[in-house]
Amino acid sequence: MFSHVMIGSNDLERARRFYDAVLGVLGVGEPFPNTNSTGQRRLFYRHDGGSFCITEPIDGAQATCANGATIGFKCTSPEQVHAFHDMAVAQGGTSIEAPPGLREGPLGALYLAYVRDPDGHKLCALHRPK
Repeated sequence: MFSHVMIGSNDLERARRFYDAVLGVLGVGEPFPNTNSTGQRRLFYRHDGGSFCITEPIDGAQATCANGATIGFKCTSPEQVHAFHDMAVAQGGTSIEAPPGLREGPLGALYLAYVRDPDGHKLCALHRPK
């Protein structure tokens, strides 16, 4: 359904260190760096047909996180959910909500972990057990 997700950062180098480590847990390689025509630097991580992008805000204002937004990353196992969470915290992220674990709900069982990145964006590591 989605081709890409792009978020803003006020410190692109800090964001790169964080996402290189955290997305590395999922097997994502180095980002493609880019500078757009008006001078904003960007990072494009590509994996499994999708893109996750980080940019300096084009309008020159401070980057902010979206209240109520969550970016979910698909994991292949509960262990990968924990590794994603633990790496995010080790890289300056903040664990939020309940500890990583299994949740039962109307959509079935989900193994989840929630963190905020250093810019405040809410991330979810998600595995759907069979």
